[in-house]
Amino acid sequence: MSKVLSLHLQQEVQLRFLCPGDLVEVKKLCADWFPIEYPDSWYDDITSSSRFFSLAATYHSRIIGLIVAEIKPKVKLNKEDADILATCFPPTVQVAYILSLGVVEDFRRNGIASLLLDSLLSHLTTKEFFNCKAVYLHVLESNGDALRFYERRNFRPHSFLPYYYFIQGKSRHGYSYVLYTNGGQPPWSVLDYISHCGSVLAKLTPCAFPRQVYQALRSLMQKFVVVSRQTSQEQHGR
Repeated sequence: MSKVLSLHLQQEVQLRFLCPGDLVEVKKLCADWFPIEYPDSWYDDITSSSRFFSLAATYHSRIIGLIVAEIKPKVKLNKEDADILATCFPPTVQVAYILSLGVVEDFRRNGIASLLLDSLLSHLTTKEFFNCKAVYLHVLESNGDALRFYERRNFRPHSFLPYYYFIQGKSRHGYSYVLYTNGGQPPWSVLDYISHCGSVLAKLTPCAFPRQVYQALRSLMQKFVVVSRQTSQEQHGR
C-alpha cells in the first residue's frame, strides 16, 4: 500500500481492549499468525482478565491487529529471564512481557504494529507504572521480520535461547529482546564495573590517589626504560 493509503488506513483504525466476545476471533487470528498452539485457558485470560494489557486495532469493527502484555514483578520472572535487570533493582520492581503482537497480513507494513506497541509503551511510561523498568519478549530465531521490527524500535537482544521453542515436533532456537523504561538498566558487565570504579576514584578529593598512582606508574616506567638502555649499552660494549 502507498504511504497516502497507509496514512488513511491509520486514521480509520480504532483501538480498544479485548473482551470475552472476541475470544473466537482472536483464537483464529493467533492460529494464523503464530506457530505456537495456546491452550483455551490462555484465550480466556487475555480476553477477560485485568492481569493483561490486551489491545486490539480494529478497522470497520474487524480486528486487524492486537498486542497482549503482562505486567509482573521481577521476582516472578522465569529462570531464563531473571537477569534482565541490574541487580540493584529490588525483586518487587515490575517488568512487562509481550506475549503476542500480530497484524493481519493484508494490513501489514502500514504502521499498525507500531501503533499497538506505542500504545503499550505510552501506558507503561505513565506515573502509575513508573515502577516498570523493562519491556521484554521472546522471538523465534528464524523470524527475521519480527527481529528487524523490534530492533528498529530500539529493543536489544538480551540472550540467545537454544531449543527454547518446541513447534510441530521440532525444537527451535529463540532470542529474548529487551527495551528498558523508566530508568531501568541491564546487568553490569565487567567493563561497567571497571568504568564505575574509575569514575569513583577520579572523584576523590582532590583526586590525589589517581594522580599518585599515575605518577608512580610513570616513574616506574621511566626507571624501566633507563635500566633497559643501560643493559643494552653494556651488552653492546662487551
